[in-house]
Amino acid sequence: MSTNTVIHESAHHGHHDTGPIKVFGFWIYLMSDLILFSCLFATYIVLLPGTAGAPTGKEIFELPYVLVETFLLLFSSITYGFAVLAMNRNNAKQVLVWLGVTFLFGASFVGMEINEFHHLIAQGVGPDRSGFLSGFFTLVGTHGLHVTAGLIWMVVMMVQVVKYGLSSVNRTRLMCLSLFWHFLDIVWICVFSIVYLMGVLV
Repeated sequence: MSTNTVIHESAHHGHHDTGPIKVFGFWIYLMSDLILFSCLFATYIVLLPGTAGAPTGKEIFELPYVLVETFLLLFSSITYGFAVLAMNRNNAKQVLVWLGVTFLFGASFVGMEINEFHHLIAQGVGPDRSGFLSGFFTLVGTHGLHVTAGLIWMVVMMVQVVKYGLSSVNRTRLMCLSLFWHFLDIVWICVFSIVYLMGVLV
């Protein structure tokens, strides 16, 4: 009986110890994702002059619209921060509320991005029109897919918190999602600056 207790406790402690290792592993994944986005940014910059008679960024980008998108994503990062603070206070109900608010901001961002793509394609300014547009759609679209994946992960985490509370496993997963979400925010700031801002101003 006592031996079983010792084994159970050691297994339990071992389970707790894997949290930091998983977070570190997730950092490594983010670094690989950073390489992916770096390649996409580099490709976009190389393709930038290749408009092939199609409209340039200055002609198609609507900066006020993109600013709204940017603020949605920035606010979603802040609200996720509130979710982490609530998690640190062991308040599962508040975690769910802030995750819900973050999800709404993120979903609105994705909705606006889809609307922008649809609007451009409807005008005949799709990714097949020029090298510049191929680079633009690939870079911005890849970021959008990452945000969509983050939203799906967020829904899964909300279900997990409802079912199992703020267990050590859920805490680790929420921290990994936090890293992922803030990373996407930083990537978007680069997209906004390099693609949209420079595209309109240069």
